[in-house]
Amino acid sequence: MLKRFSLISLLLFFLPSAIALESVVLQLKWTHQFQFAGYYMAVEKGFYERAGLDVTIIPADIEDPDTHFKVLSGQAHFGVTHSGILAERLQGKPLVAIAAMLQSSPYCWMVKADSDIYNPADFRGKRVSHLGVAELMLMLEQAGVSKDDISLYAGFEPIADFKAGKFDALQVYTSNEPFEMKQQGVAIRQICPKKYGLNLYADILFTSENVLQHRPELVEKFKQASLQGWRYAMLHLQESIDITHQKYATHKIKEQISYEAEKLRPYISPPGVTIGNMSDLHWRWIGQIYGLDMAQYDAVRERFIYELKQSEPLFPWSWMLIAACAVTLFSIPLYLHLIFTKKRRYKLNESAQENENEVE
Repeated sequence: MLKRFSLISLLLFFLPSAIALESVVLQLKWTHQFQFAGYYMAVEKGFYERAGLDVTIIPADIEDPDTHFKVLSGQAHFGVTHSGILAERLQGKPLVAIAAMLQSSPYCWMVKADSDIYNPADFRGKRVSHLGVAELMLMLEQAGVSKDDISLYAGFEPIADFKAGKFDALQVYTSNEPFEMKQQGVAIRQICPKKYGLNLYADILFTSENVLQHRPELVEKFKQASLQGWRYAMLHLQESIDITHQKYATHKIKEQISYEAEKLRPYISPPGVTIGNMSDLHWRWIGQIYGLDMAQYDAVRERFIYELKQSEPLFPWSWMLIAACAVTLFSIPLYLHLIFTKKRRYKLNESAQENENEVE
């Protein structure tokens, strides 16, 4: 019996390591910050591991943050990108949108609190930093302000020059530069597309058609484990802030990460919307906002928006389930052995007692 116990113990010890996890690379669109907390929590809480995945999260090179090339070239299996992915898909790049982690774009125009800019129409005749984010210009155009109505700042120190009043509005990420201004005691306000109904998807989890075609089960496992991580991050906000600060965004102070969480939470989980939600109707609207060819969109839609097309279970058996089954199978003979041994001992004791009674 001792030998059987030893065998089971050895199986429990070696079986998990014998079933190797699948290596996966996720390429972020920027450096580590709360913006990617859901992926961090999927790693730290073991959601990826339980799906059979060993995930490496790579921060962006801020000098070359193009995640599309990294995924299409095979340097990463998955990436995080912006709604411009749709235009690139229509240009022929085989990109597949999996889930939108931000339901609206977090890019905004930042102006000083004493500025006379209160809404998009007030930008006429003003000087702005640059026009690198499409939705910010779209917001102005919808208010009747064209590129000809504004002038562009051409300096090399936008933060310092904004503080000095050398231009009127700075393009910012709602959870980054505004915090810097707050720390420096500069009062500001933000004019954001979200407030004016321009809810363009952002921080879109994506992959390539090649990965989806050859490893569809990997895409589904990664999607579900990532969404589980994001749900956990939103339900356990303080823990997510702590882990992001301690293990990932170590270059930032905790107050800044808390500020990021506060500002981004409404974009990640707005009321009544499932985390990661995407729809054909909304992508079609985004295409129309960008002025894209809808006939082209219809031609690629089914290959662009990811949908699970498999009938088999979402998660193949994990190593823990296999281990449990193995232990069960090896435990049955042991259990039967114990039962029969107990019965045999009972019969021997009963027989011995009968013999004693006969002697008496």
